[in-house]
Amino acid sequence: MNNNHPDWRLEGHYFETCNCEVACPCIWLQPPSEGNCKLLAAWHIDKGHLEDVGLDNLSVALACYAPGTMIDGNWGAALYIDELADTEQTEAIIQIFSGQAGGHLSVLMGFVSEVWGVKSVTMDYQHSGDIHRLIIPGIAEAEIQSIQGIADGDATIKNPPLCVVPSHASVVSKSNYFRYQDNDQAWNFSHRNGFHSPFIYQP
Repeated sequence: MNNNHPDWRLEGHYFETCNCEVACPCIWLQPPSEGNCKLLAAWHIDKGHLEDVGLDNLSVALACYAPGTMIDGNWGAALYIDELADTEQTEAIIQIFSGQAGGHLSVLMGFVSEVWGVKSVTMDYQHSGDIHRLIIPGIAEAEIQSIQGIADGDATIKNPPLCVVPSHASVVSKSNYFRYQDNDQAWNFSHRNGFHSPFIYQP
C-alpha cells in the first residue's frame, strides 16, 4: 500500500461506451473518431472498501466529455453514485472516484478540468453473458455487446497507453444503444465503441 494514501481496494466489473468508432482510437492517444469524445463508464463493485467503510454491491457511473484528444485533458465530467450508498459510503466513493485516494483513478481524474456535478441516483447495472447494460432513469441508458475474435472467445486489447482499467485486458464491444441527457448534454448513439472487463483498483 502507498503510505501517502488511505487503505482501499475495489474489484468488480465495468463497461464503457462512447461516440467513437470501434475500436476507440483514444486509447492509442489518437484524436477521437468525431473530433471529441462523449463517454459513459459504469462500474459495479462486487467487493470493496475505503478504510473500514464497506463498498460491496454498489454501482458508480461517470459521464465525461473531452473536446479533443483525450490525453490533452480539459474533460468535463459528472459522477453518479448508487442511491443505495449511505452517507459514509457516498463520501468514500467520492474520495476514490475523484482521485483523492490515489491509484489509477487519480490519473484519469487528472484530465478533468470541469466537474459538472455529483448525484445520488437510482442505478441498475446489469451483466449477462456478453451484454452489459446501465440504466439511470431520466439520465442514461446504455447497452454494449462483446465482439468475438477470429479464434474462440472475445476480441481483447491489453496494455494500451490510455485506458479506464489497466488491471485486465479490455473486451472490445459495440453499443446497441447509448443515450445520455444531463448537464446541458444530449447524446444519442448506437453501434459505436464499447469496452468491458473485470477491474481491480487500489493505491
